[in-house]
Amino acid sequence: MQDIAFPELSCYLLPGHTTTPADALAEARLAEELGLGKVWLSERFDVKDAGVICAAALAVTSRLRVATAATNIHTRHALVLATMCASLHYLSGGRFELGLARGVGIRNQLMGLPGVGNAQLAEGVELLRKLWRGETVMGYEGSMGKLPYVNMGSWMKADIPIHFVGFGPASLRFAGAHFDGVHLHTFITAQGLRRAKALVQEGATAAGRDPEAVKLWSVIATAVEPTREDRLRKLVARMATYMQAPGYAELLVELNGWDASVLEDFRASPVVKSIPGGIDSVATLEQLEQIAELIPPEWLPAATGTPQACAAAWKAELDGGADGLVIHGSTPQEFAPALQAYGALRG
Repeated sequence: MQDIAFPELSCYLLPGHTTTPADALAEARLAEELGLGKVWLSERFDVKDAGVICAAALAVTSRLRVATAATNIHTRHALVLATMCASLHYLSGGRFELGLARGVGIRNQLMGLPGVGNAQLAEGVELLRKLWRGETVMGYEGSMGKLPYVNMGSWMKADIPIHFVGFGPASLRFAGAHFDGVHLHTFITAQGLRRAKALVQEGATAAGRDPEAVKLWSVIATAVEPTREDRLRKLVARMATYMQAPGYAELLVELNGWDASVLEDFRASPVVKSIPGGIDSVATLEQLEQIAELIPPEWLPAATGTPQACAAAWKAELDGGADGLVIHGSTPQEFAPALQAYGALRG
């Protein structure tokens, strides 16, 4: 099998909102051709079903790893989720990875689902690993529900990495204790990255695990030679959508050490209040121009500019403590020039 040129680099499939999920096929193929080690899919409940899109991406590639970033532990029955993951694992010869998140609180409420706490995540992860080892789960009653008897077959031997997708300080310690890797968030500063790594390793050490074994994936928004519209769509709209979510942006503010009053003023703005839905999905360019004035430049750490500038920003993330990098906001075709510059920079 041909070596992967950049195993430390990855990107999103179908970054952001999409109405054309078939684009994932060409994006996955190109990511593999460019030498990336992995792609991630952020599931949305429209046309970005995790099982469907990941299967398609794995089917049209032969070396590329495909991961969710994220799906949820509670939107599928435990056996259904375990089956989806095992199917992807065996379909691809072991190239699938599972990324789990708690889910957005307001969306859980609208779907009639309870919130997900640490106990449920920990129990859910252990249940998945047991089933993938071919073990039988009997008489379980806990945060994952009631499971009188579930088994996938004693022949099952699926070693599937599980990543925690999140960034709250308490969550990062928890992730270090239970997960194989941590997938961070877009717009985390260099200071925030250092703090995140320390928290993950602190949690791993306290649980008696090797802190170096829990891999940290940093997410960096990337826009090569962006136009004004690119900046608005790929940076401003994305951050603004995070800032809309109650309780979500507060964690990012805390990790980065930002001024919380900026978030309060943003949410109180008439233009933000006037948008009926996720800003990245429905806001006009005129609205985004106004919203851009509400977000300080330092709240948008990203790789932007020339291919060389973007490559330097990627390398800085890795030098700053990340084990791997997730390129966000651009398709492989769009960031390909930066990849060439990165190759020259890395040597």
